[in-house]
Amino acid sequence: MQSRSSVPRTGRPRSAAADAAILEATRAALVELGWSKLTLGDVATRAGVAKTTLYRRWAGKNELVVDAVAVLFDELELPDRGSLAADIEGVVLQFAAILDRPETKTALMAVVAESTRDEPLRERIRTSIVDRQKRLVVEGRARATARGELPPESDPEASARTADLIFDVVAGAVVHRTLVSAEAADEEWVRAFTRVLLLGLAGATEAP
Repeated sequence: MQSRSSVPRTGRPRSAAADAAILEATRAALVELGWSKLTLGDVATRAGVAKTTLYRRWAGKNELVVDAVAVLFDELELPDRGSLAADIEGVVLQFAAILDRPETKTALMAVVAESTRDEPLRERIRTSIVDRQKRLVVEGRARATARGELPPESDPEASARTADLIFDVVAGAVVHRTLVSAEAADEEWVRAFTRVLLLGLAGATEAP
């Protein structure tokens, strides 16, 4: 007969509902309190969970806020609108809409500022936000190649470098437009940006 001490013990499984409530509470607290006043205790109270629940999941405020932002960007989808240009316009408009949310603005600006003096935080931003969203570039190029809009790339390393560059150009432009310049990334701007992205500077002055 197996003794009680030899029975394998497992921890309580994570609750997806609790995680969602915690991340939502984090974003709400950031908007209301700002980065400096945000505490895990306040988040726990808002989410209706014990503070120990947060510490079991996240090492501290930095990691929690990054994950709270990351799930917003996970909402991004690459629409199939029939052409590479239309697909780009669709996903950029989604991206701009997410950046326009108060909770995204506050959280993203806070973690980026904090990451300038915190290398582990920079790494978490890369893995949780940047690397996860590069999938959109990979999917978009694969779809455009299948349509015959782009030539296939046989060199995986070159393909990865190109994907990195495309992501940096798109993300950098949209973040600067919406968060730094505080201008709207509306349909007119997105069409013009897409034209420049696909045709280069020579195409920027052509009529839409």
